[in-house]
Amino acid sequence: MPKVQVINMNGENISEVELNEEIFDIKVNEHAVYLVVKNILANKRQGTKSAKTRSEVRGGGRKPWRQKGTGRARQGSIRSPQFRGGGVVFAPKPRDFSYTTPKKVRRLALKSVLTSKLRDGEIIVLDNIKFDEVKTKNFQKMLNTIGADKKALVVTAENDKDVVRAGANIADVQTSEARNINVYDLLKYNSLVITQDALKVVEEVFN
Repeated sequence: MPKVQVINMNGENISEVELNEEIFDIKVNEHAVYLVVKNILANKRQGTKSAKTRSEVRGGGRKPWRQKGTGRARQGSIRSPQFRGGGVVFAPKPRDFSYTTPKKVRRLALKSVLTSKLRDGEIIVLDNIKFDEVKTKNFQKMLNTIGADKKALVVTAENDKDVVRAGANIADVQTSEARNINVYDLLKYNSLVITQDALKVVEEVFN
């Protein structure tokens, strides 16, 4: 079974924990990861773009010139797409881009990313996150000490208001509950900083 060191907020090794090999030691399926990331990005789309078609543009009721004898191409309306101020051909309309990826594919993708991050040494397990003073500088000091000073996803077992507040103003840092982690966020951030309790939740929820 794969193992990882558990450290404290001072960067000191405390113990070692065994990880569930069905989550952290599987064959990485890149296509499943691609499908899930594509799905997440599609679900994030607002789908509010809109333009008017020829029938919706105001004006253009009168024929601009007679049908024959002018030497020009025949036209029926100055609101046709080829005219400035005319309608748009196949104009985009508000739509819902969201869809659902099968649950098994989502699970496989998440396990693949967690396995990949463990193998790349990008998972940092903390015994606990507790601040004497809930301040941004204390949060940043912790990240620097444990070696997660770049883009980091900090995961706690439950919604810890102190952790969320302390990390809110730090660029490239996001906090999350263990049950809410997703493939896109795991790939977006370089380091996964997770508490021991959150690790247990991940193994329970996603096994």
